[in-house]
Order: sequence, then C-alpha cells, then structure tokens
Amino acid sequence: MSERMPRSGDPDASEPLDLVIRGARVLIDGEFVAASVCVRDGVIVRVIGNVSESGEVTTPAAVRIVELAPDEVLIPGLVDTHVHVNEPGRTEWEGFASATRAAAAGGVTTIVDMPLNSIPPTTDVAALAVKREAAEGAVFVDVGFWGGVVPDNAADLEPLIADGVFGFKCFLSPSGVDEFPAVTADELEAAMRRLAASDALIIVHAEDAALIEGAPHPHSPEYADFLASRPREAEAAAIDVVIERARRTGVRAHILHLSSADALDRIAAAKREGVRITVETCPHYLTLSAEEIPAGATTFKCCPPIREAGNREALWAGLAAGVIDFVVSDHSPAPAELKLALDGDFEVAWGGISSLQLGLPLVWTEARGRGIPLSRVVEWMSGAPARRVGLTAKGRITPGAAADLVVFAPDAAFTVDAEALEHRHPVCAYDGRELTGVVRATYLAGRPVDRERPAGRLLRRAESMDGAADVA
Repeated sequence: MSERMPRSGDPDASEPLDLVIRGARVLIDGEFVAASVCVRDGVIVRVIGNVSESGEVTTPAAVRIVELAPDEVLIPGLVDTHVHVNEPGRTEWEGFASATRAAAAGGVTTIVDMPLNSIPPTTDVAALAVKREAAEGAVFVDVGFWGGVVPDNAADLEPLIADGVFGFKCFLSPSGVDEFPAVTADELEAAMRRLAASDALIIVHAEDAALIEGAPHPHSPEYADFLASRPREAEAAAIDVVIERARRTGVRAHILHLSSADALDRIAAAKREGVRITVETCPHYLTLSAEEIPAGATTFKCCPPIREAGNREALWAGLAAGVIDFVVSDHSPAPAELKLALDGDFEVAWGGISSLQLGLPLVWTEARGRGIPLSRVVEWMSGAPARRVGLTAKGRITPGAAADLVVFAPDAAFTVDAEALEHRHPVCAYDGRELTGVVRATYLAGRPVDRERPAGRLLRRAESMDGAADVA
C-alpha cells in the first residue's frame, strides 16, 4: 500500500496541517484503501498510505484530526454541472442559499448553474454580473455559471467566455420560459462555429421542436398521455442534429439529460468516429419508470420524460458501457402551485425534478443492486463531470486537488422526507422512498460546511480555456 501512495513531496511539509482525515476506506485512484488525507489552506497536500504493523493508518500532526467510523468511507465531493438555481428573478422557486445548502447536505461541493429560469437569463455579460451579485456571499458550496445561446446573441458569446462562463446551453425545443427561446438547427451550427474557435463547450437540450409540436397534448392527469406528448423520436432526431453539426464544426458538444436509450447506438458511433461529444443522464431516469407513476402525480413530470422500465435498464447498460459519460441532477424546482397545478394536469404543471440533495443515495441504491461498485458511482458523479467542464482540481483525492471531501456511510439506510430536505419547497418525487447511503459530513476547501455560514466561492472558467478554473 505504501508503494501505491507515497508521500507527495509537500513543499511546506514543516508547516502545520489544518486537517487530517484518516480511515480504512478512502477512495484513491478508483480503489478504497486505508489512508490519511492531509489538508492545508484548502488543498490536499499529502495522501499517506503507510500502515503500521498493528494495522493502524499513520497520522501526522494537524489542527484537526478526523477518524472515519468503521461504516464510513471518504470520497471526493460531487460535482453537479446541471442545476437550476433560478435566482435572481424567480428566487421564490429556489435561490442560491437553499440550493447550495441542499447540495452540501447531499455531498455536492460544486455546482454549475444553468442560464435560464433566472431573470435576466445569462445570455450576456451584464446578466452574468447580475447573477454573480445575487450569489455573492450566499452560497454554501462552490458555484460556476453557464452562459446561454439564444437567437441573436452571437456577439455576446466571446465576451461571456472572457468573463468566465463554463460553456453555453441552448434548446432545440421551447425551454418553458419566454425569455430563453430555442434555436434552430442552423442557429445552433452558427453558434458551434463561433465556440469551436475558443474550444468552448456547448450543451444542448435535445428534443425536436416540430415532432413535439406535432404530438398530442391533451389536458390530462394520465402519465401515458404526457409521455406520448414527448416522444422518444423527438429526442433521437435532435441528437442526430447535434451530432451532425458537431461533426461539421469540430466543437466540443454535450447532450443534456438523456432519457431515451434509443439514441445510445448513434452516440456510441459518433464517439468512435471522433466527434467530440459527451452525454449525461440523471437520477430520475435511472431510478424511476413510467409504469409506476400514478395518475395526477405531476411531481414526476420532467422534460424529456421518465420513460419505461426497459428503457431505464438500457440507460444503465449505456452508463456501464461508457456511452453515457456521467450523472447529474437537473435539479429544477418550482413552487407547489406550479408543480401541482390544476389537480394533476400533466400538460400545464411545471416540469422538473428536485433531487440535488438525493442524487448520491439514489444512484448508489440502484447501482449496488446491480453489482456496480461505489467507486464507479463516484466517478460518474464527481470525477467525470469535473473533467468535462475543466474543473481539474475537483473530483479526486490526490495531492494538489481541492480538499472537497465527503464522509459517506454506504450501508446506512433512510427514508426520504420531503419536509426535511434543504431545497426551498417540500415537493419531491422521492418522498417516502427507502434509500441506502447517508452523507455524514461535507468538507469544502478543508472545512466542514456550516449550514448557517455560507463559505462557497464563485468560480470562473479560465479565459485560456485550458482546463483551469479560478475563484471570481
């Protein structure tokens, strides 16, 4: 073990450490091993794997020493690159304080906030400044920001890159809010060409507007009627557009919240061809199924929709095979009067699942039942999203990385209580669900998150687009 994890050569080894967390199961390079993780000034400076003859992990002196309980493991903080905070403008839907408290409670130490549902949307530098002002001093975890691509904002893209957004989101179908309109395929390609020059990432809500418009849209409490209104053909057609336009332009592209497994083969083929494309899915597509959603249960409405159980299993296969790159929440909350509108009319209820606090136990509960190790779940929810957006210091426990750490009890069980969750409204599709895996503590930059004192930072993607991220 000591050969696998030597001392790092900490240049300030004589200086006192702020924190040491030690335990028998620390996730290092994809494996759980006995180790001491040494932290100074918010950074991991050493990882010591030496074990004494008695089997004890050696521990250097530190201001604070934390020893994991026998049922606990240490993992890197999760990185959720798909969160709708909604502030400013719709703070009554969520807000930076409530969203980031929920994130920390769920072991998420970094989020990247979506550019829509806030007013103004983040489609120019002035709007980004408004959003940063709203977030400043209010966040409990680190927060970065996406920019938006909408019709007629082409001239704003390069200034947003220079001001530190992590990439750009667009819709190929109506977004649900008038201030963030969808783009056509040709407008998408034009934006891709501009962004390719800076190697910026474009992330796409991929559903075909014409196919959705042509589908039936009855006012109905029946989930089958809602599912028919968002056909899987619409998702497949839009993904074809993204692949083809990314192939033409050479841009780095990403498919958001994949719900339909029908697209997996074409995504895999595009990757083999060298198209620079990645794809995410979300806990609700991996844990829920259309067959189990009751009539009028609009807490389960999201776009694209939760599909059948067979489709869910195919998504798991795509994730295990590496066609799907990672898992993020798509946390999209709304007040009860919007989410539960008109006694369960799926056509008018707001679409979005609130799961920011629950993502890790949701995915882990399902994964362990399929024989998938926790190390892979953490890679899908931490390391892989961090790398895709250029957060190279996040998502791993290694010298030089951020000391964003989570103490997790993978065998502990609990029942979801929507009223006890940290996000603003007690509306949750998982209320009453039995889950396995409890977050016992979350450390941000080497300090335990205090739910009364926000200490998160606002992040900027480095202007050089070389993978670095800076504190705003």
